Amino acid sequence: MGLTIGVDIGGTKIAAGVVDEEGNILSTHKVPTPGTPEEIVDAIASAVEGARTGHDIVGVGIGAAGYVNRQRSTVYFAPNIDWRNEPLKEKVEARTGLPVVVENDANAAAWGEYKFGAGAGHRNVICITLGTGLGGGVIIGNKLRRGHFGVAAEFGHIRMVPDGLLCGCGSQGCWEQYASGRALVRYAKQRANATPENAETLLSLGDGTPEGIEGKHVSMAARQGDRVAVDSYRELARWVGAGLADLASLFDPSAFIVGGGLSDEGELVLGPIRKSYKRWLVGGNWRPVADVLGAQLGNKAGLVGAADLAREPDPVM
Repeated sequence: MGLTIGVDIGGTKIAAGVVDEEGNILSTHKVPTPGTPEEIVDAIASAVEGARTGHDIVGVGIGAAGYVNRQRSTVYFAPNIDWRNEPLKEKVEARTGLPVVVENDANAAAWGEYKFGAGAGHRNVICITLGTGLGGGVIIGNKLRRGHFGVAAEFGHIRMVPDGLLCGCGSQGCWEQYASGRALVRYAKQRANATPENAETLLSLGDGTPEGIEGKHVSMAARQGDRVAVDSYRELARWVGAGLADLASLFDPSAFIVGGGLSDEGELVLGPIRKSYKRWLVGGNWRPVADVLGAQLGNKAGLVGAADLAREPDPVM
């Protein structure tokens, strides 16, 4: 069908990339993420114009955090941008003259991994992204499943613990409160406070106190074998695996793909996730068990996925 542009809206920068039908990024253009909603729309258009130079572009796909309608045109609600029923498709089309589709950013990343990354060869895939929070996407029968209103697969807000930890969404006990980068840091702080003798490496990487521990410190310390850091990853993996077991009961995929920044630790986190997943999977010793795979595209997945979805006439169900 031709070349398309994928747009990834980040907290500090907006990236636009020209992507071919094989998922290769041919050129990129980045601009700083401004402060106001209307300025962000202008910045998206600027990034698209910068990326399209010298290319014949047939469409644009935008990956946006938040709830996106089924028609792929409007952002109902974005948590970090003051968008409420924002007609993003209409506005960017008016500024660029190109056809535009809008996708949830986690759905776009899931589609990118399914088409061009770890999910290649699978028809039924569940993707989760482990970052500051927890997101996801569902591909069943080669179709991206978004639900009747377009807002399915908000896995991070599945209730895992009734009356549990308060979540930023206003609910309690959400999965991402136990399986995310924030949760990992909380586990490390709690353990370092209880047994500082087992956290010497971890504490030395920060300011020497449990309160000074950051996510990067836990990662670095775990690679050096720090007991508290390793145990914190295992606790994170326990909750991730338990949630995947629930999703397996719902969707029965052939593979789970784990992406996001925490997946960069590879087998440090993936191995314990697999163990926990099989432990909590109903009938796990007597049934086929889905693969748990690490994502392959890294932070390019959302851009590549959004670009590819722009060339799909109706991939969403």
